[in-house]
Amino acid sequence: MVNARLPTLSHAHQALIHGAGRLFSDTVLLLAARLALAGIFWRSGRTKVDGWFTLSDSAVALFAEEYQLPWVEPGQAALLAALAEHALPILLILGLATRYASMGLLVMTLVIQFLVYPDAWPTHLSWLCLQALILARGAGALSVDAMLSKRLFRPMQ
Repeated sequence: MVNARLPTLSHAHQALIHGAGRLFSDTVLLLAARLALAGIFWRSGRTKVDGWFTLSDSAVALFAEEYQLPWVEPGQAALLAALAEHALPILLILGLATRYASMGLLVMTLVIQFLVYPDAWPTHLSWLCLQALILARGAGALSVDAMLSKRLFRPMQ
């Protein structure tokens, strides 16, 4: 009786793997990774500004009192973080210079992890996994990077 079920289980297992591979293609996974990271960092950037893009006093106070980054004056650190948390997510959404945008966010994540919130490693690890995926695979087919690559690096005829 057990042997009779093995082909059925094997078939179900193969169907699951095949279906998941089709549903979660590299194109879908890379787009989702880009959008997830963009959302996380964009929302963080919006907390640092008033209106469209005026650095808030509370952001500077946060960098001065809580984050206390070495080697960087709090006002400069708050401005750099706000700029990066707005510009890099836009690049990720567009899929433009995607690996560079992801690398910038990876550096920010490491700074946050080791200098600001070391106990938040589970959150930062999930961000790092998304960033590593993008660094390893690029932006994917639904991106400006892919479009430019096709136009700029066409095979010679």
